[in-house]
Amino acid sequence: METSLPSSLSAEEAHQLLQDNPRAVLVDVRSSMEFLFVGHPVGAVHVPWIDEPNWEINPDFVTDIRKLLLGGVVCDKEHPCAPVILICRSGKRSLDAGKHLLDGGLTDIYNVDEGFEGELNEHHQRSTINGWRFRGLPWEQC
Repeated sequence: METSLPSSLSAEEAHQLLQDNPRAVLVDVRSSMEFLFVGHPVGAVHVPWIDEPNWEINPDFVTDIRKLLLGGVVCDKEHPCAPVILICRSGKRSLDAGKHLLDGGLTDIYNVDEGFEGELNEHHQRSTINGWRFRGLPWEQC
C-alpha cells in the first residue's frame, strides 16, 4: 500500500495560504528546544513530532492535531478539514508527520518543503539558501 504524501509548499506559499484562509493552521513539529530557542514562525502552534527526552515519535500526534482542529473527526465535502501546514527545520520531519496525518484520516495536509531553517550550505550552515527565516517571513524567538 502506497502512503499518500502531503502537498508541498514553499515558505512563501505557506505564508500566503495562511493569509488567504483564516481556518488554516501552521503547526511547528520540531522539538521544544528548537521551537523555543531557534525561533518559529509567528502564529505557529507547537505540536512536536519527535521530542526530548526520549526522541521517540509522539504516539498522540494525530490526536493532538485533531484536538487542535476542534475534533476534526469527520472531514467530508460538506465539512472539509481545515488546512494543516506542517513545518520543521528542513522539511523532512514535517513530511513524515504529514504522511502520518494522512494515514490517520486527515485530508488537507501541507508540508513546507524548505522548512524553517532550510538546507545546509557548503559550510554546513542553515538559513543561507532557503527556509522560512531566510525568506524574511515573520518569525519570533523566545
